[in-house]
Amino acid sequence: MQGVLNFIKKEAVLCISFICAAVTVFFVPPDVQYVEYIDLHVLSLLLCLMAVVAGFQACGIFRCLTYEILKRTKSGRLLGLILVLLPFFSSMLVTNDVALLVFVPFTIGLLSQLQSQKSVIPILVLQTVAANLGSMATPVGNPQNLFLYSEYNLSASEFFTVTLPLTAVSLILLSLASLPVLPKKLGEITLTQEKISDPKKLAVYAVLFIVCLLTVFRVMHFGIMLGIVIIAILIVDRKILLKPDFALLATFVCFFIVSGNLGRIDAVNEFLHTLLNKNALLTATGASQIISNVPAAVLLSGFTEDWRSLLEGVNIGGLGTPIASLASLITLKLYLRSDNTNGGKFILVFLAANIIGLALLLGVATVI
Repeated sequence: MQGVLNFIKKEAVLCISFICAAVTVFFVPPDVQYVEYIDLHVLSLLLCLMAVVAGFQACGIFRCLTYEILKRTKSGRLLGLILVLLPFFSSMLVTNDVALLVFVPFTIGLLSQLQSQKSVIPILVLQTVAANLGSMATPVGNPQNLFLYSEYNLSASEFFTVTLPLTAVSLILLSLASLPVLPKKLGEITLTQEKISDPKKLAVYAVLFIVCLLTVFRVMHFGIMLGIVIIAILIVDRKILLKPDFALLATFVCFFIVSGNLGRIDAVNEFLHTLLNKNALLTATGASQIISNVPAAVLLSGFTEDWRSLLEGVNIGGLGTPIASLASLITLKLYLRSDNTNGGKFILVFLAANIIGLALLLGVATVI
């Protein structure tokens, strides 16, 4: 029983999505159309990208990158900027979740060493905002982008026309916010030198990442990509195939079913169409605050052709409540596991920063 409770606590979103899917089944009994709900292209891409990024992480590429940058840093202002922008830019390629898993523990240890505990919460909050906003720049930066890019059959130019202006504004705002967080003068930093654990494996993962990108931009069929990635990883390091977040994949399947079934319920279909026709941007942003931005993207995509507003809404909507983007919960969990934590203060600072960012970017998106 305790094991079940622990699973529910750990995978709350999956459990909620499963319940939602089960409820919709009562209104739309299973039939052959259920098969059409499942987007194998998106699921295959997610699986392969998560596996490849896990391979990068196992090779130590992120630790080496951080070491090389920080060993050249003397100014506190510059260090604060670097700590925030590392997850901002890395999330564009390795997703917001991975960026935070890599840099949050490092940041907590580094600031403790510098005896800058007062700066831990604001830096971690800004890192979280940075990972969520940086990830919106590319189709592979987060799951909702990958899904919407595939679902609406977007071209690269269409996608980047929407995301890059918002990303540029986010970069400016985050840079301004991060500069005053740390004191100008730093204490002594003792860094452990990091090296790539296996350059040959790293080269293989780099090639596989390119294969994934070819599929994202529709140069290669997802079935070919899936075969190449799985066979290559089985040869190089089969343990990596256990690293992907299979709960996230299962959550996608559940919400594919929810979205498909709701589209076949006339009253719900009409209600969501009405909301999205009035203001798709605010509807997507608001839905993200309640069910998080990934499920919101999957659910709402079945009821609107306004992909531009939906893409903006679920990305900007990653700011706000702690569950608006599930990556935010990663930071909170990692912070609470460290010493001398203050969960209440973290939430207050988190909400303040996110609400300000959400208001500013909604304003920018409305003007654009």
